[in-house]
Amino acid sequence: MNITEIHSLLLEQFGESVVGASPHDAIDPWIEVAADSIVEVATFVRDHEQLRFDHLNDLCGVDYLEPDPKKAKKFDHEPHVEVVYQLSSIELGHRLKLKVILPRWQNDEPGSEPVCPSVASVWSIADWHEREAWDLVGIRFEGHPGLRRILCPEDWTGHALRKDYEFPLEYHGIRGR
Repeated sequence: MNITEIHSLLLEQFGESVVGASPHDAIDPWIEVAADSIVEVATFVRDHEQLRFDHLNDLCGVDYLEPDPKKAKKFDHEPHVEVVYQLSSIELGHRLKLKVILPRWQNDEPGSEPVCPSVASVWSIADWHEREAWDLVGIRFEGHPGLRRILCPEDWTGHALRKDYEFPLEYHGIRGR
């Protein structure tokens, strides 16, 4: 099944307000999903007999902060963060990329982490992927069974893959750079 056919099934089930008017054309095309519907869409693509996306290959967080002025002309969107879901159907042999686009800060309050519903109840491996996306990018997964740091120490401050992250000069008496 190609992405246009998959999108048609999703459009019929959920409507344009949840999955957009069409897939996004790119080298690796994708479908945008409204954050508040990601669990329902994930469950649908996992369980639908023509889709059976039974494997979450990867889930990652990406920060799109406005770049330096030299690159700004190519940056044609507002700063935001994304949760990217790479799915595959082992049984049917097809792949799918879904994205949830979130504001960089919840309610536009700097320092207030953006929130996305957890899909750990749909694919259990999401537990670890969501912990990594929270740890490094600062996307909070609502309903996650145990959201805590997975790579950085528990007392680490901030999220190291945020574009505006300022690396500490010292950590527990150990001098950095």
